Amino acid sequence: MISRVAQGTAAEDFALHYLEARGLTLVARNFRCRAGELDLILRDGEQLVFVEVRSRRSSQFGTPAESVTHSKQQRLLRAAAFYLQRQRLDLPCRFDVVAILQPGDAPQVEWIQDAFQLT
Repeated sequence: MISRVAQGTAAEDFALHYLEARGLTLVARNFRCRAGELDLILRDGEQLVFVEVRSRRSSQFGTPAESVTHSKQQRLLRAAAFYLQRQRLDLPCRFDVVAILQPGDAPQVEWIQDAFQLT
């Protein structure tokens, strides 16, 4: 049986390849700070994209996208603000979610662009 860490890494790898195939460019991966972790940070033209990758084997207890709760969004927003400040960046940003449902060999991918906003 595959560990949760290995499963998460595989899901992030899959999401990264999926997004790169659609023209996004990797800037950073697994950025950690006190506020939380940013799975993927990519560039989409002039826009910086913070991507939360969520993966589940089934939707019995909700979809992967539904697991990005309001409190998780707040942690991501704080981590992104810290990243922007640390890197001294002033770019337009958005927050995307890549939700991967893996019931078998063929993953189902849902890419939710601009999933939530800074408030």
